[in-house]
Amino acid sequence: MAHERRFRFAAQAMTAGSAKDWAALARQVEDMGFSALTMPDHFTTQLAPVPALMAAADATTTLRLGTMVFGNDYRHPRLLAQECATLDLLSDGRLEVGLGAGWMKSDYDATGLRYDEPKVRVDRFEESIAALKGLWSGQPYSSNGAHYTFTDDVLHPAPVQKPHPPLVIGGGGKRVLSIAAREADIVGINPNLRGGTGGPEVSPDLTPAATTRKLGWVKEAAGDRYADLEITMLCGFAMETDDVAPVANGMANMFGVTPEEALHVPVMLIGTIDAMCDELRRRREEWDVSYIVFEAGTWERMGEVVSRLAGT
Repeated sequence: MAHERRFRFAAQAMTAGSAKDWAALARQVEDMGFSALTMPDHFTTQLAPVPALMAAADATTTLRLGTMVFGNDYRHPRLLAQECATLDLLSDGRLEVGLGAGWMKSDYDATGLRYDEPKVRVDRFEESIAALKGLWSGQPYSSNGAHYTFTDDVLHPAPVQKPHPPLVIGGGGKRVLSIAAREADIVGINPNLRGGTGGPEVSPDLTPAATTRKLGWVKEAAGDRYADLEITMLCGFAMETDDVAPVANGMANMFGVTPEEALHVPVMLIGTIDAMCDELRRRREEWDVSYIVFEAGTWERMGEVVSRLAGT
């Protein structure tokens, strides 16, 4: 059955000053109508995602819990498989597992891990995806790969969701997006972060034209399974205003597009509530994107947009 592309939304959060504050944040996200609370996975000023998401699960009843995304190179698949299965069990099946090859060089510097070339990191990532699915299957899993070896490994506990928690893979390059199209349940259309910093140099890779090209790669690689995929995009900046011209002009210079095209850049959402809702509908029509993740500092202002569009 093809995926029904109804809107849902996630709020990205990173930290809180106490258990009470974190629980209150999770309940606020749930009360505002968001489908999920998601967390990044970096060695910066953030809470560790696994215990923080478990605490969020304990504080809520329906809120889904997601990672955007676990960095494979510092998450061995055997350990990650068990932690995710445990989190899925203890949250009564509310986990979404976002996984990436690892891209932020500062994470590697912080841990002393070698920052291999993209091909090596993606090779490891692809092997890890197969291992996670095999370990989550409930059957003995064996594999003798270039990077990981398993021998009749039976994971305990098994995840609640079958065949496994939804797998989220996002990317900006053709290879990773093709892997996502073949292996993931939820595919994220992202900038290409091969430079390792995610700075202003990624702006040309965020244009509407670049987004359309990337979606084409997903469709090509997914084939018949494309209809079952959920498409997600991250929105890092949103602002309610009835005077978009100054912001659109500034964005046009940043992204190298016209002001009109700038308002269609998927990492931005600007305008009145009506205009923002219309723009998200346009993006769904053009790019099939129905799962919008608002970053920290942005989701708090998007309550009216979420209440109007969630589930429609």
